[in-house]
Amino acid sequence: MNQQLSIVTILIGVIAAVPIAARWLRVAQREHYIAPWVTRLAWLWLAKRPVNLVIAILVVVLALLSLYPDFAGIAASAIVIVGFLPYSLGIRGTSAKLAWTDRLKRLLVLWIVLVAAIGTLLALVLGGAGIVLTLLLAAPITDLALVILKPIEKRLSRKWMLSARKRLKQVQPTVVAITGSYGKTSTKGYVAHILSSSFSVVASPASFNNLMGLSRAVNDRVIPGTEVFIAEMGVYGRGEIRELSESFPPDIAAITTIGEAHLARMGSREVIFQAKSEITEKANTVVLPIDEVELSGLAERCRTEGKRVITVSVVPGTAADVVVDAAAGIVTVLENGTVATASVVIPGVGHAVNLAVAVGIGHALDIPLSTIASRLGALPDSPHRAEVQYAASGVVVIDDTYNSNPVGSQRALEGAAAIAAERGGPLVVVTPGMVELGHVQEARNEAFAAAVSALGGHLFAIARTNRAALVKGAASGPGSVKIFDRRTEAVAAALDQAGDRGVILYENDLPDHYP
Repeated sequence: MNQQLSIVTILIGVIAAVPIAARWLRVAQREHYIAPWVTRLAWLWLAKRPVNLVIAILVVVLALLSLYPDFAGIAASAIVIVGFLPYSLGIRGTSAKLAWTDRLKRLLVLWIVLVAAIGTLLALVLGGAGIVLTLLLAAPITDLALVILKPIEKRLSRKWMLSARKRLKQVQPTVVAITGSYGKTSTKGYVAHILSSSFSVVASPASFNNLMGLSRAVNDRVIPGTEVFIAEMGVYGRGEIRELSESFPPDIAAITTIGEAHLARMGSREVIFQAKSEITEKANTVVLPIDEVELSGLAERCRTEGKRVITVSVVPGTAADVVVDAAAGIVTVLENGTVATASVVIPGVGHAVNLAVAVGIGHALDIPLSTIASRLGALPDSPHRAEVQYAASGVVVIDDTYNSNPVGSQRALEGAAAIAAERGGPLVVVTPGMVELGHVQEARNEAFAAAVSALGGHLFAIARTNRAALVKGAASGPGSVKIFDRRTEAVAAALDQAGDRGVILYENDLPDHYP
């Protein structure tokens, strides 16, 4: 009977491992295959949805009971329950489904090997409880697999990187590299738009901003005759941009801003600054906003290193090569000692600093402002980045759902409030809050909600990740707050609240692997 029960328990464990693998491998893929983020998300599901913590405790109790011979069969029940953890974390996903790439397949194979090995060892010691414990540790095991695979994946990607290097040497375009805590993609779009009247330009698509993404962009898109390649460079830690710059050496390097995006991954603003600054090391020309103290100091350092430095600012009257006055709609450029000006309208509720950096890059390539000015009348929007849309019902929708951050969210809120005031309609803000902000995440979400409420806005808080902070912040002002578990419900309620004269700001859109 014990042998039969043991076989049944093992079979149930194998079956339960299927949905467990699907869940955590999807999380790993969504978190860019970076350890220990799978484990961090697992803890978040326990903390933000207490039902998962209760179920996990129940499973542990059942596993402990199964250590007694009279209760050995309970292990099978515990395994079945583990197969449903975390409750509400989907297997397939809705916002982003599991993509069966070669990398994911390699991760799956190693995951199976590790789970089988660890499960066998623990089962030999603990019996069915060992299988339960192994499946409970599926998230850390996934992170362990990511750590083991990291050097292997790097080696496998090397051939694509070498091919991209070779392509750049053959074509020899001017390489413009852009990084920053936020604004990279919008700035890249502005740069491509401004330069396209003077050069044959290729920009890395979407958010292809890591080694594999940029290698693919070069291999697929850079062809003979390409004069400028614009590379958006993302970073999650020190040394990553230095590595990107080794493979795609920039002639011109630009930083949009230093902020708190990815603070949870990087640890501190100083580390973020150091990591972003690596983009300037190989560049002969750098474009830097000097309104931020760190970047002003970096500009001085680059000058002492003999680099050409183009300074930009969004503060009128600043002694910089490029100054964008968003309120007045004027851009000023210092050309050969002479001040030149042009009119500009920044689309939607965009950031002036992004445009200032883009104009600075055009200036670095010796494009006169008169030529740049001809491109400023139709600047492109970046999808899901403070993108203003007009619905047939009359409501104005501001889509700022991509990768929200404290500065960007405040700017989007100010823009939305201004439009709502002009139209005389209600302001509705739909948001799950901001993530990856480390120790300041609660405070930043609370402050954002307080700002919405101070404007008399209606805050619709989605999901559980930042619910407590958002509700607390909204309670400090005259505005209202409602909570929703699902975005679809919040969207329907927002449309009803806004009517035909209101403004709806969608601020961030967390993927569904967050609680």
